Amino acid sequence: MARHLTDIDVNRILALIDSWQYDLKWEALVKACEINLGIKTTRQALSRKQQIKEAFQTYKKTQKLDLSDVSAARPNDINTAHQRIERLLKRIEKLEYENRLLKEKFLVWQYNAEQRGVTEEMLHRPIPRHGKGDNY
Repeated sequence: MARHLTDIDVNRILALIDSWQYDLKWEALVKACEINLGIKTTRQALSRKQQIKEAFQTYKKTQKLDLSDVSAARPNDINTAHQRIERLLKRIEKLEYENRLLKEKFLVWQYNAEQRGVTEEMLHRPIPRHGKGDNY
Protein backbone atom coordinates (compact mmCIF):
# COMPACT_ATOMS: atom_id res chain seq x y z
CA MET A 1 0.00 0.00 0.00
CA ALA A 2 1.40 3.40 -1.00
CA ARG A 3 1.81 5.82 1.88
CA HIS A 4 1.52 9.58 2.07
CA LEU A 5 4.79 11.28 1.05
CA THR A 6 6.24 13.52 3.74
CA ASP A 7 8.47 16.53 3.07
CA ILE A 8 11.44 14.38 4.06
CA ASP A 9 10.37 11.71 1.55
CA VAL A 10 10.04 14.34 -1.18
CA ASN A 11 13.54 15.68 -0.47
CA ARG A 12 14.98 12.17 -0.55
CA ILE A 13 13.24 11.46 -3.86
CA LEU A 14 14.51 14.77 -5.30
CA ALA A 15 18.05 13.75 -4.31
CA LEU A 16 17.49 10.40 -6.00
CA ILE A 17 16.41 12.13 -9.22
CA ASP A 18 19.43 14.47 -9.02
CA SER A 19 21.76 11.47 -8.83
CA TRP A 20 19.95 9.50 -11.57
CA GLN A 21 22.27 8.21 -14.30
CA TYR A 22 19.95 6.27 -16.59
CA ASP A 23 16.94 6.83 -18.79
CA LEU A 24 14.35 8.15 -16.34
CA LYS A 25 10.90 6.61 -16.45
CA TRP A 26 8.17 6.85 -13.81
CA GLU A 27 8.13 3.07 -13.33
CA ALA A 28 11.90 3.00 -12.75
CA LEU A 29 11.64 5.87 -10.27
CA VAL A 30 8.86 4.10 -8.34
CA LYS A 31 10.99 0.95 -8.15
CA ALA A 32 14.11 2.91 -7.13
CA CYS A 33 12.12 4.66 -4.37
CA GLU A 34 11.14 1.30 -2.96
CA ILE A 35 14.55 -0.37 -3.32
CA ASN A 36 16.87 2.54 -2.48
CA LEU A 37 14.76 4.60 -0.11
CA GLY A 38 12.28 2.09 1.33
CA ILE A 39 9.40 4.25 0.11
CA LYS A 40 6.57 2.25 -1.43
CA THR A 41 4.65 4.64 -3.67
CA THR A 42 2.97 4.96 -7.06
CA ARG A 43 3.60 7.02 -10.17
CA GLN A 44 0.44 8.99 -9.46
CA ALA A 45 1.54 9.83 -5.91
CA LEU A 46 4.94 10.96 -7.18
CA SER A 47 3.53 13.09 -10.00
CA ARG A 48 1.03 14.73 -7.61
CA LYS A 49 3.96 16.33 -5.78
CA GLN A 50 4.84 19.42 -7.84
CA GLN A 51 8.53 19.42 -6.85
CA ILE A 52 8.97 15.79 -7.91
CA LYS A 53 7.04 16.31 -11.13
CA GLU A 54 9.16 19.37 -12.04
CA ALA A 55 12.42 17.59 -11.18
CA PHE A 56 11.34 14.64 -13.33
CA GLN A 57 10.45 16.90 -16.27
CA THR A 58 13.68 18.90 -15.92
CA TYR A 59 15.74 15.70 -15.91
CA LYS A 60 13.92 14.48 -19.04
CA LYS A 61 14.51 17.81 -20.83
CA THR A 62 18.19 18.05 -19.93
CA GLN A 63 18.67 14.40 -20.88
CA LYS A 64 17.74 15.32 -24.46
CA LEU A 65 20.20 18.23 -24.75
CA ASP A 66 22.87 17.84 -27.41
CA LEU A 67 26.19 18.27 -25.65
CA SER A 68 28.30 17.53 -28.72
CA ASP A 69 28.85 21.20 -29.61
CA VAL A 70 32.27 22.87 -29.80
CA SER A 71 32.20 24.13 -26.19
CA ALA A 72 32.02 20.51 -24.98
CA ALA A 73 34.90 19.33 -27.17
CA ARG A 74 37.83 17.62 -25.48
CA PRO A 75 40.56 20.14 -24.58
CA ASN A 76 43.99 19.78 -26.22
CA ASP A 77 46.04 20.38 -23.07
CA ILE A 78 45.76 20.36 -19.29
CA ASN A 79 45.80 24.18 -18.97
CA THR A 80 42.82 24.54 -21.29
CA ALA A 81 41.00 21.83 -19.34
CA HIS A 82 41.82 23.56 -16.06
CA GLN A 83 40.55 26.91 -17.36
CA ARG A 84 37.32 25.30 -18.56
CA ILE A 85 36.82 23.59 -15.21
CA GLU A 86 37.38 26.87 -13.36
CA ARG A 87 34.94 28.68 -15.65
CA LEU A 88 32.31 25.96 -15.19
CA LEU A 89 32.77 25.91 -11.42
CA LYS A 90 32.20 29.67 -11.29
CA ARG A 91 29.12 29.28 -13.46
CA ILE A 92 27.79 26.52 -11.19
CA GLU A 93 28.40 28.68 -8.13
CA LYS A 94 26.56 31.61 -9.76
CA LEU A 95 23.62 29.42 -10.79
CA GLU A 96 23.37 27.85 -7.33
CA TYR A 97 23.34 31.34 -5.79
CA GLU A 98 20.62 32.48 -8.19
CA ASN A 99 18.65 29.32 -7.46
CA ARG A 100 18.86 29.98 -3.69
CA LEU A 101 17.57 33.52 -4.23
CA LEU A 102 14.68 32.25 -6.35
CA LYS A 103 13.79 29.62 -3.73
CA GLU A 104 13.78 32.29 -1.02
CA LYS A 105 11.57 34.52 -3.17
CA PHE A 106 9.24 31.61 -3.83
CA LEU A 107 8.90 30.92 -0.10
CA VAL A 108 7.94 34.56 0.49
CA TRP A 109 5.37 34.37 -2.32
CA GLN A 110 4.04 31.08 -0.98
CA TYR A 111 3.64 32.52 2.50
CA ASN A 112 1.93 35.67 1.23
CA ALA A 113 -0.38 33.66 -1.03
CA GLU A 114 -1.40 31.37 1.84
CA GLN A 115 -2.07 34.38 4.09
CA ARG A 116 -4.45 35.77 1.49
CA GLY A 117 -6.27 32.48 0.84
CA VAL A 118 -4.71 31.80 -2.57
CA THR A 119 -4.61 28.06 -3.21
CA GLU A 120 -1.98 26.10 -5.12
CA GLU A 121 -4.63 25.28 -7.72
CA MET A 122 -5.25 29.00 -8.26
CA LEU A 123 -1.52 29.62 -8.70
CA HIS A 124 -1.21 26.91 -11.36
CA ARG A 125 -3.98 28.25 -13.58
CA PRO A 126 -2.69 29.16 -17.05
CA ILE A 127 -2.47 32.79 -18.11
CA PRO A 128 -5.67 33.70 -19.99
CA ARG A 129 -5.34 34.66 -23.65
CA HIS A 130 -7.14 37.89 -24.58
CA GLY A 131 -7.17 37.73 -28.36
CA LYS A 132 -5.98 35.81 -31.38
CA GLY A 133 -3.04 38.12 -32.03
CA ASP A 134 -1.71 37.95 -28.48
CA ASN A 135 1.26 35.68 -28.10
CA TYR A 136 2.59 35.40 -24.57
